[in-house]
Amino acid sequence: MAKDTNDTTPKAPRKRAVPQAPIKDGPGSAGVKAKALPLASAVIPAEMPTSAAQTIKDGAGKLARQATDKARDYVAEGKNRAGGALDEVSRLMEDAATTVDEKIGPQYGQYARTAAEGIAGFSESLKGKEIEDLMADATAFVRKSPAVAIGIAAALGFVVARLVKAGLDAADDASDTPTAPDA
Repeated sequence: MAKDTNDTTPKAPRKRAVPQAPIKDGPGSAGVKAKALPLASAVIPAEMPTSAAQTIKDGAGKLARQATDKARDYVAEGKNRAGGALDEVSRLMEDAATTVDEKIGPQYGQYARTAAEGIAGFSESLKGKEIEDLMADATAFVRKSPAVAIGIAAALGFVVARLVKAGLDAADDASDTPTAPDA
């Protein structure tokens, strides 16, 4: 017969520590003298946090600062890369404008040059702004046109999802190709 492990008998309550009376000089003390120290100064040095919660809070604050610094580094790197890519697109459009002049006509070549100048101007303004300014501009844009911002976010999400899916499909195709047996 199996023993019932679900014991429902009440357990004795835990005893609490009873504060001790201070040591006094008198009968029965045998001349022992002791000086009581405040508990906090005896156990925890002044430079240490006073609680585990404070330690966790300090650690979380440190991690948040590190994450913010790392994010700023990534944003700055992305800003520089975007500026370089926009410069390259501008150069390509400027080169294409000459070809468009020859093949289609100067009017259409001027459209390409105007677009290239606009892209180059945007690239320079992007490079010239600080990250905080870019964030303020983005926030102002979202407040001014929330529907457009949601549409852009959805479109970007769709593009990223397609790129990830295409990458995963390519990886699956590469792993599915049979390898030649060793001879």
